Amino acid sequence: MSVASKWPKVLSPLTEEQRRISDDFMKHWHEVLPSRFSVVDRFNHLYAVRHSPPGFRTTLEIGAGSGEHLRYERLTPEQEANYHALDLRENMGAQIRNQFPRIRVTIGDCQEPLPFEDDAFDRILAIHVLEHLPNLPAAVRQMHRVINKRGGVLLSVIPCEGGLAYGFRRRISAQRIFEKRYKQPYRWFIEREHLNRPGEILEELDRCFRVEQRRFFPLPIPMTWCNLCIGLRLVPR
Repeated sequence: MSVASKWPKVLSPLTEEQRRISDDFMKHWHEVLPSRFSVVDRFNHLYAVRHSPPGFRTTLEIGAGSGEHLRYERLTPEQEANYHALDLRENMGAQIRNQFPRIRVTIGDCQEPLPFEDDAFDRILAIHVLEHLPNLPAAVRQMHRVINKRGGVLLSVIPCEGGLAYGFRRRISAQRIFEKRYKQPYRWFIEREHLNRPGEILEELDRCFRVEQRRFFPLPIPMTWCNLCIGLRLVPR
């Protein structure tokens, strides 16, 4: 299948009720994940912290959610002033503004032209974001445009979507919470949210970035079927 025919992936429209549920669950999930599933959540965020370039000044976090990653950072005043959090949902951005008033918040779509200069960021964070994007190639091109080509680093964590371990974990976590909360099937929601598998994501990243380091979690085995997440440190080509 050619890139032109595959991207962007076409999503069926949501009803008003589904749109309300989608926004509500994304907010709710970001609230319960750190407390109920802290081991996975710690890996997601600490991977990015531990593999950040020394002395970075500027950060762009795409899909920043409610700002949960910021709780793991230890930023200097300069790093904090130059930390840009981008999210699609206004209700998420409002939470970041309330809890982290010194962080710069932008509401927007990372698949569209970003309102930043070329080479603006020493560090880009994409923690459980790339699997959600119907036009992933466009987002990858934008990240490549705004990353500092001299020493900039893209830090991403992606789920092992489609794997046995990940499917089991979903059934006992997000799926159970969703179906109990809304009294309807989880399938329509997750099929819209997790559009991209690890192989697809890595293929698109490879067009603009080179993988410098990777880490499978929880097992140090480079296979998706038995793991939950993959941490990636990438540098621009």
